[in-house]
Amino acid sequence: MSELKKIATREGFGEEIVALGKENKNIIVMDIDIGKSCKTGTFRKELPDQYYNVGIAEQNGAGVAAGMATCGKIPFVVTYAVFGSLRMCEMIRQEICYPNLNVKIACSHGGVTSANDGASHQAIEDMGVLRTLPNMTVIMPADYNATKKLVRAAGETYGPMYLRFTRDAIPQIYDENVELEIGKAYQIRDGKDIAIIANGDTLCKAIDAAAELEKKGISARVLDMHTIKPLDVDAVKACVNEIGKLITVEDHNIINGLGSAVCEVAAEMGRGIVKRVGIQDQFGQSAPYERLLAMNGITVENIIKIAEEMQ
Repeated sequence: MSELKKIATREGFGEEIVALGKENKNIIVMDIDIGKSCKTGTFRKELPDQYYNVGIAEQNGAGVAAGMATCGKIPFVVTYAVFGSLRMCEMIRQEICYPNLNVKIACSHGGVTSANDGASHQAIEDMGVLRTLPNMTVIMPADYNATKKLVRAAGETYGPMYLRFTRDAIPQIYDENVELEIGKAYQIRDGKDIAIIANGDTLCKAIDAAAELEKKGISARVLDMHTIKPLDVDAVKACVNEIGKLITVEDHNIINGLGSAVCEVAAEMGRGIVKRVGIQDQFGQSAPYERLLAMNGITVENIIKIAEEMQ
């Protein structure tokens, strides 16, 4: 998909949050002092009465957002994924998820898209940590248009949510008319020999791998599992029952992320074979984004190899 236009999903968030804020005055941005990187600058300029910057104080931001939510506001707490998931985790648990408040944690720099910023800024555990919290919804859109649709859906749906965006530009997969539903996988293509379930910035690699597998006579079903909690269990069960061989692909530790969620379904069914492609339970380092993916086997070639071995 290298010929497609590329744009970071954080750009889609920055645009859609402005549109939402103009439509609903209860939508607010709670910035953790990195609005330039997280694309909240336009919101600050156009909707200053709905914008708050608490400074470099993630935990305080979570608490203030929780308080505002009790008064009917819909706060989007905006920071980097590694800080919004880990530094804020206790506050998200105690102050947002436990009382089931309508707070959204909207984070850029998910996975290894932070690239040269190094391991301290690469969030490889975030979705796994937050999917274990009751009442939390966990979402990673696959491109710019998907981001706009899922950010809008998050703003219009009650409950704690974590939305994860990319720092780096990634290929555009969907057109602006795509319809995505929180908690429901989107089928990119059907197939009968292998199912490839991916999300976020790795979906493009799953699509490319499926196209190459077709040339080799292997039919691949590709699902965009943009919501890993609540997982679309019915879609996973259909893959297990109809195909039986599944590959998960994610820019996240293979422990407790998308791969683990899919494996949990297959294990409870007592059927199917699942192979996980993702970050291999190791920290990243300062390196170009594509190199970091390749170091962990998150490549089209590796997906193809695994699919062939499973036939």
